Amino acid sequence: QVQLQESGPGLVKPSQTLSLTCTVSGGSITTNYYYWSWIRQPPGKGLEWIGYITYSGSTTYSPSLKSRTSISRDTSKNQFTLQLSSVTPEDTAVYYCARRRLTNPGYEYDYWGQGTQVTVSS
Repeated sequence: QVQLQESGPGLVKPSQTLSLTCTVSGGSITTNYYYWSWIRQPPGKGLEWIGYITYSGSTTYSPSLKSRTSISRDTSKNQFTLQLSSVTPEDTAVYYCARRRLTNPGYEYDYWGQGTQVTVSS
């Protein structure tokens, strides 16, 4: 089965850039027609969608985070990355990567990483 694993620093200082990598095994990030997504959950709050990169490399971001977000990929490593700039303590959350697939109707996140805690603090 497909497996996803988040990695990156657990502590980031305010104003700096949060950078996480999702390593995918058991499936290619270029396979039609999956989207590779980043989702986060701040403490005591619900899940928040950040954005995705598609099988073809196109990106889409949450309007509230678009100005600070960049998602990219390295197809040779079967990895995709999240960069969130100018972070504040409000960006503290558990960050997940997940695969999105189309359903009838709508879509689902069928595979998830286990999540990684990122704390923004000086």
